[in-house]
Amino acid sequence: MKSDKKQKELRQPIARIKGIPAGYVEFLTNVKTQIRRAQVKASLSVNRELILLYWNIGNQILERQKQAGWGAKIIDRLAKDIRREFPAIKGFSPRNLKYMRAFAQSYPDKQFVQQLVAQIPWGHNVVLLNSIKDDKERIWYIQRTIENGWSRNVLIHQIESGLYQRKGKAITNFRKTLPSPQSDIAHQMLKDPYHFDFLTIREDVREKELEDNLIRHLEQFLLELGVGFAFVGRQKRIEVGDQDFYIDLLFYHTRLYAYIVIELKTGEFKPEYASKMNFYLNAVDDIMRHPKDNSSIGIILCKTKNKVIVEYALRDMHKAIGVAEYKLTKRLPKDLKGNLPTIKELEAEISQTAKRIKKKN
Repeated sequence: MKSDKKQKELRQPIARIKGIPAGYVEFLTNVKTQIRRAQVKASLSVNRELILLYWNIGNQILERQKQAGWGAKIIDRLAKDIRREFPAIKGFSPRNLKYMRAFAQSYPDKQFVQQLVAQIPWGHNVVLLNSIKDDKERIWYIQRTIENGWSRNVLIHQIESGLYQRKGKAITNFRKTLPSPQSDIAHQMLKDPYHFDFLTIREDVREKELEDNLIRHLEQFLLELGVGFAFVGRQKRIEVGDQDFYIDLLFYHTRLYAYIVIELKTGEFKPEYASKMNFYLNAVDDIMRHPKDNSSIGIILCKTKNKVIVEYALRDMHKAIGVAEYKLTKRLPKDLKGNLPTIKELEAEISQTAKRIKKKN
């Protein structure tokens, strides 16, 4: 009975349905016309047209609710009527129409939407609307998404890891040692701290073990480092004065056109780390750097650092060096770990449960 009543209501002329505010029929007609025009102009799968259509609809809902006093329930009505007129088109659910309204409210300037926001997919925009309230931060993520071609999952990961708050926070001497704009690009390349949450190793890990695990999870490590890093090698041997020296990790940055030397330190930063890095950078520039390459850059990743000590250590260095911390995912505490069942205990429990079920049947 309810289904018949619902179908009967959908077949009624909209003007006869109770609760529909004045002007709604004209508004719905206008929305339908916009959808048809968008279909003719381009398929709804074309991102820019889709984003602009969503913004227009969301903006008109805002205006009607503000000027004519339409209530929130009008969105449910609008969703039903659009679905009736365009049954094959998805994306006009009440939930998505509310996102359209929030989208238009967040970006009141249509020209800004056309020039920037419409360059990323609708799913990315929804993620940003849900996750980021600050306008400046949201715009920053939009720009990085466009520059780096982030998928929605990568965007979510970057937001959850607090990339905006970590970018450009490392202590460096880049502005003194690198020309502009390379110094700005290099500074923004660094984070502080780096999150190695894909590693489940103990806090007192040795440097070799940390290095081994980062290489084992190279894809995730590269994602955390950021776009542009190309892996060259680990424990890269360089010969200086008939002696062998080994760089922990060596990368090449495809946007900075420079080698990136990374040294891993599992303790607190010490001034001698900067001197050693300066030595490595001199050697890489003399031995490996191509004439068209820019000067190499060093990154020292430490468990902890004292800002004042780092600044003193880098003050008169002529090579570009940055110092940042890293964070690990802690292993389970020993007392908690002892309370958890082992694999054998789990298997035994499963076996016993299976036997009990078999007896009952």
